[in-house]
Amino acid sequence: MAGRGEPLKAVVLPRHGGPEVLTFVGDHPDPVPGPEDVLVRVHAASVNRLDLHLRRGLPAVKLPLPHILGADLAGEIAAVGSDVADLEVGERVTANPGISCGECEYCARGEDPLCVAYRVLGEHLPGTYAEYVVVPARNIARLPPDFPMDRAAAAPLVFMTAWRLLVSQARIRPGEDVLILGAGSGVSTAAIQIAKLAGATVFVTSSSDDKLRKAKALGADVLVNYKEMPWSKAVWELTGKRGVDVVVDHVGAETFKDSIRTLRKGGRLVTPGATSGPLAEIDVRYVFWRQVHIIGSTMGNRREFEEVMKLVFMGRLKPIVDRTFPLEETSEAHAYIERGDQFGKVVLTAA
Repeated sequence: MAGRGEPLKAVVLPRHGGPEVLTFVGDHPDPVPGPEDVLVRVHAASVNRLDLHLRRGLPAVKLPLPHILGADLAGEIAAVGSDVADLEVGERVTANPGISCGECEYCARGEDPLCVAYRVLGEHLPGTYAEYVVVPARNIARLPPDFPMDRAAAAPLVFMTAWRLLVSQARIRPGEDVLILGAGSGVSTAAIQIAKLAGATVFVTSSSDDKLRKAKALGADVLVNYKEMPWSKAVWELTGKRGVDVVVDHVGAETFKDSIRTLRKGGRLVTPGATSGPLAEIDVRYVFWRQVHIIGSTMGNRREFEEVMKLVFMGRLKPIVDRTFPLEETSEAHAYIERGDQFGKVVLTAA
């Protein structure tokens, strides 16, 4: 299958820096799909925290610049590869942004995110901040009729990540107390709903009463405004000095020590990110004396993606779209997220 043979409208990253470096162009080279790929015309693409880190530059990730960011999408199939038999042009779709080799020892066990050649759209491959993107056919998921494109684009990465970290890694159970730091992030809005669906009592933190009210509407039970009292002290007292069963900490350096201290004996801290920095302080005495578990988690495997997206499509889990920006205003979208005012996902609209 060849590309469209036309220039591509896209937002490219020509160099690392602030939001202003993102550049809208109308003449980027057209994507060239292979026989097992599909070409998707992008109608909506969401912005993830990963995109901001990549834009600024990560020491361990060497992007071939100029680069197109963006992991999530919703759109319609524009062309299918010669070996693709079960998808058709015109179908409305979204995609699993994590791409594995399917052959290594981890893939053989169904642990796609541990794949030795694991790649993510927009990080290791050209992403979704563009009119068109190439995606392996096996990563495609069909959208139900009339499912909104903006919500479809807002779902895959954060819901897959939250599902794996809570259900597969932390193994939450009905009746447990689950603390989710930072109520307004995309992962947090997904985690609140998943934890509630699993029967947990959900604690959330924020410095904004407005975000806490919105979190309550999603199912949060206990709201902690850390402007009024340090969140770890508040949660410790609210649980009768027992602590919570699970902490979801994607903040990193600023919160990690307190997250561990807030766990009950035998509790689990699960971390899918480090927004405030990667080097965290840990009091090892809490770890061994309380016998707590520190669990890393990222993305999800195909089964987890299918499980959580089924619940999204059924309406039992709802992607939260805070605001949309046209693709041409991607730099403004990044700046908006960096101000920290959003609740849920910011989505770019390409058509």
